[in-house]
Amino acid sequence: MEAYSRVLNARKSQRPMGGYFINAIFDNFIEMHGDKRFGDDGAIVGGIAALGGIPITVIAMERGQSIDERMRRNFGCPSPEGYRKALRLMKQAEKFHRPVICFIGSSGAYCGIGAEERGQGEAIAENLMEMMTLKTPIVSVVVGEGGSGGALALGVADTVIMLENAVYSVISPEGCASILWKDSSRAHEAAEVLKLTAEDLYKFGIIEKIIYEGEKSAEDIGLELKTELLNEINNKSRFTIENLLEHRYNRFRKIGAEQ
Repeated sequence: MEAYSRVLNARKSQRPMGGYFINAIFDNFIEMHGDKRFGDDGAIVGGIAALGGIPITVIAMERGQSIDERMRRNFGCPSPEGYRKALRLMKQAEKFHRPVICFIGSSGAYCGIGAEERGQGEAIAENLMEMMTLKTPIVSVVVGEGGSGGALALGVADTVIMLENAVYSVISPEGCASILWKDSSRAHEAAEVLKLTAEDLYKFGIIEKIIYEGEKSAEDIGLELKTELLNEINNKSRFTIENLLEHRYNRFRKIGAEQ
């Protein structure tokens, strides 16, 4: 399948996003709200839950299903308070020794004036810095369209898993085509150049695992993903904190290096 077809699949309105996988995979989810600074952001859902009996902190980007819900969740584009809420929950997870699981599925951070006034760039940068040294295992899953720093703010992890029809890129194909060629209609060409598919990213060592979708139902994908998450959490939980942080550091250091 060509790259731009993957992009369109990732953007499908009925594609299961983070909220679906929270309900499908975890038990006893308790949602937590607010960043303790400004307010609550519906584009990021987070709280505590259980995965196979293991206490987990789970954080997910969510765009909503109905038009009313999508407006309330800002179509899945987080504001600074969303990223600060996510970081608050991560630091809480570190304190209580809970692994963190993040679900990524957003075209990017909200770029409105209010978000900029409240420190959008700083909020994303703070997440990147804090996640790199968070003293608990982190697993991120790209389930839809993972766009720019808005997605990367939940992507600094020990392991990154990606669904087959998800994409993960520094910019949208349309945005890339508009910048490079001043012609957004060349998005198909830009998608190929960006190397944003799961297969491409696996080859570059940016992700560790692909969940192939094929003709599988959302329920089947959720079950397979649950197994993979349990395996990753059990594996990473055996690491000492020093080895975990060293592994995370080396994981990012080798990205872009000649293999």
